[in-house]
Amino acid sequence: MKGAAIYLLIFCQVGLAMADHIEERTAASRAVAGEFMSALKAELMKAMREGGPSNAIKVCKDVAPEIAAQKSKATGWGVARTSLKVRNPANAPDTWEKEVLESFEVRRAKGESVNTLEHGEIVIKNGKRVFRYMKAIQTRGICLRCHGTNIDPAVAEALKQFYPQDQATGFKLGDIRGAFTITQPM
Repeated sequence: MKGAAIYLLIFCQVGLAMADHIEERTAASRAVAGEFMSALKAELMKAMREGGPSNAIKVCKDVAPEIAAQKSKATGWGVARTSLKVRNPANAPDTWEKEVLESFEVRRAKGESVNTLEHGEIVIKNGKRVFRYMKAIQTRGICLRCHGTNIDPAVAEALKQFYPQDQATGFKLGDIRGAFTITQPM
């Protein structure tokens, strides 16, 4: 009986330590996703002011991957964006990301705010334990100029030029545009 109690105590302590570890990793991931979002938004707004939506497309094509690479290098993590409807096929979700994005859609349909949608957990990826995190990206009014249903013909032409396999249109205000995705080695 005494051995079982000790085992239970150790098991509970390990469980609490793991929960704290996950909370710390979630908070750190949330911060990096927020930094990515802020940096990308600043670049997009600048491009919109300087040349309109067609100019902003170049930011998504060239600058967003640079921001992700900078964040990845600074943290040692994999930092990226993905969506169920990708503009760039290189950003297509893997199986885990797709499941999380689909769960975000279900949670949103049940009334949860897109701004609060996030998910993190420890998983096995390529035979190794990693912490994976996703934070939903809400479609805002400015997003609709390139991702909505009524896209200016010049913007549509630029999208066709840069993204011939584009799926990332037809969004409405408040939709889940995609998510920031982070993989932390353990």
